[in-house]
Amino acid sequence: MSDKKLLLLHICCAPDASVPVPDLLAEGWEVRGFFYGSNIHPYEEYMRRLEAVKILASKYGIECEFPDYEPKKWFAGVAGLEAEPEGGRRCERCFNLQLEAGAECAKKFGCENFCTTLTISPHKNVNLINSIGENIASINGLSWENRIWRKNNGFLRSVRASRELGLYRQNYCGCMFSKR
Repeated sequence: MSDKKLLLLHICCAPDASVPVPDLLAEGWEVRGFFYGSNIHPYEEYMRRLEAVKILASKYGIECEFPDYEPKKWFAGVAGLEAEPEGGRRCERCFNLQLEAGAECAKKFGCENFCTTLTISPHKNVNLINSIGENIASINGLSWENRIWRKNNGFLRSVRASRELGLYRQNYCGCMFSKR
């Protein structure tokens, strides 16, 4: 049995995980990935991102969970927020949906620690994301690993790592509203 602490890493996409995964492993964590993709549209885009996460997981030798693709459930979760601007209340609700699913997965697999790759993006509100993560972790009896992955050129490192690993790198967050 490993003496490493087990951490569930919510993965929004492979490029955004290309820095957190090796960094966490180097720190001594046992990392288990969780790719939530029900917010990603269209389905073909979801499949491209899913395959990229599988490549990343294989490269670093981590186990990764892939819940069912349930876009109807995601649309129901953000109903009424379709007209919100990018970065607005719809995104906040989406972060909640993703991290709630991640916390459930963490509990299912006995992870006491929980983190997300969402904070690598220069386009996202890292304080909001970490606040949501801390709240959800607390509710679920988990320890939130508060990280801002974009620090120390994290985003630029992810661009380079994605290129080196041959990962598909998307040009929008994921949902059909962010694509407009």
